[in-house]
Amino acid sequence: MKDLPPGATLRAFEVATRHATFTAAAEELHITQSAVSHQLKNLEDLWGLQLFQRGRSLSLTPAGAALAPIVREFFTRLEATLSDLREQKGKVRLSVSTTYSFALKWLLPRIPDLSRQHPEILLTLETTDKAINFADSESDVAIRFGQGNYPALFSEFLFREQIFPVASPDLLNRFGVPHEPAELLRYPLLTRDGADLVPKWEVWFQHVGTTISALRESVRFADTNMTLEAALLGQGIALARSGHVEAEIDSGALVRLFDVPFSSPVAYYFVCPKGIESQPHIINFRHWLLQASEKAQHRYGQA
Repeated sequence: MKDLPPGATLRAFEVATRHATFTAAAEELHITQSAVSHQLKNLEDLWGLQLFQRGRSLSLTPAGAALAPIVREFFTRLEATLSDLREQKGKVRLSVSTTYSFALKWLLPRIPDLSRQHPEILLTLETTDKAINFADSESDVAIRFGQGNYPALFSEFLFREQIFPVASPDLLNRFGVPHEPAELLRYPLLTRDGADLVPKWEVWFQHVGTTISALRESVRFADTNMTLEAALLGQGIALARSGHVEAEIDSGALVRLFDVPFSSPVAYYFVCPKGIESQPHIINFRHWLLQASEKAQHRYGQA
């Protein structure tokens, strides 16, 4: 770009926008006042714009005020990026977009294993329940929950969960342990609002052969984590996906009810823009993710 000045001149402009005099700007830059004045005059000549109103104190012209935040952001982002690169020390950053509940319950407990196997990967997690749009996102790759229909992206199947009711030991002590699925109709059932991807009690009861007329709902939740937290507090029985309750079942904080296989109609997929799936650090992450998913699939399939 022919209108791009030397970095020192841009820095002099950025510093001068934050001071009332050239003398104060010169003190921050550790150069003379005349050197600052000369650099800024050269910048104004290069751009053909008056940037400062000169007098007892400096003030920006409309042109200077429009350019100041752009130049300031440039130096801020440059310094932040340089600092980040120095901290990485040979690591490569990988930004992964996924849902908050999946990141918290499934991915986060497995990150230490990723770090052991691939210490070169510096993982950044971005959480959202919205459909991924890589054109508007800073994420490199994503893990999404759906039917696997991602025609414009590279996609790879990861695993499918089991769906089953869970309850706290406290609730079972108060209400008793149900022996048949139909008995759950007398228990407070926790329900989750949301799209078709959310497990539905009506579908589960139909799967186990129980006819229902009305559910005994206690509270409806808009979030998976709140639903499970309510179950942990003994407020009702939740219909859970296996990947979201691994730790709670292992610790005994939640109890799985009924050994009835019911595979989720939707599954988890790795997705990314086509072409970047063959980058070395993304290959390493994909292979690790597939290994972890295979173990999870085996566990859920045996559940």
